Amino acid sequence: MNTTIRWGGPGTMTLVAETGSGHSFVMDGAPEGGGRDLGPRPMEALLSAAAACSAYDVILILVKSGQDLHRCTVSAEATRAETDPKVFTQIQLVYQLAGRGLKQSIADRAVALSAEKYCSATRMLGMTAEITHRVEITEI
Repeated sequence: MNTTIRWGGPGTMTLVAETGSGHSFVMDGAPEGGGRDLGPRPMEALLSAAAACSAYDVILILVKSGQDLHRCTVSAEATRAETDPKVFTQIQLVYQLAGRGLKQSIADRAVALSAEKYCSATRMLGMTAEITHRVEITEI
């Protein structure tokens, strides 16, 4: 796996990530930090990647378990350290699942498997942050 980050040049804090799989996305800083607010901050991208990594696992596990899943939203809320390096110290992941006849026990197990075994992103962030999970199920 690889990625290349290209700086937008003098007067900017714009960064373009070009991934080994051929995809690109823009990150930027806030105006008060020299950015132009053209994309998410790098730490927002990191938190988003962790939530997406876990969502991927949970969706896959639920579908393979025969659950009739129609929607999955994962909200991530993080707290950072006050001093540099301002690592994440707490992360709460809330999984909002919607489907027909979804079983809470299977959903809880899918989240636990992601957290304990499959999601490398949250496992890495768990080295500095306490990560909590909550599962909410809506019948459709």
